[in-house]
Amino acid sequence: MNRSIIDELDSKILGILTENARKPFLEIARECGVSGAAVHQRIQRLCSAGVIEGYNCKISPESIGYETCAYVGINLKNPSDYNDVVEKLKQIQEVVECHFTTGQFDVYIKIMARNNDHLLHLLQNEIQALDTSRTETLISFKEVFNRPVPLPEYDKD
Repeated sequence: MNRSIIDELDSKILGILTENARKPFLEIARECGVSGAAVHQRIQRLCSAGVIEGYNCKISPESIGYETCAYVGINLKNPSDYNDVVEKLKQIQEVVECHFTTGQFDVYIKIMARNNDHLLHLLQNEIQALDTSRTETLISFKEVFNRPVPLPEYDKD
């Protein structure tokens, strides 16, 4: 679905869902001044079009024992092994994001580890065992903010 298909009502619904994905359709309808059926149809259309990719439950990593967040840039010995490496990275539960990038690294990942010792174990025994030529690790002290992409704005005329 391209941006031209998303109208002001869609944008308002997406904004509400972004703040609280569990908000009942009838409450969304009241806020938007439309019927519950209209909101349901709009959300179904946005899901079918791939605008809404799913709904998540955001868990505080620290509350379940994951205190170290690290970003790791990976250079592969053989960049043509990219797909195989990605499949192996998927098997490491602590790897929570994986990106194919331009620039200095072939792959860039985000790891959530219980602590620095756990991170070191993951790097030495899991990541570097993937036929990497080089890795570079950055530890995040604190996530300052995390937000969704900006929604289209519409004139109120």
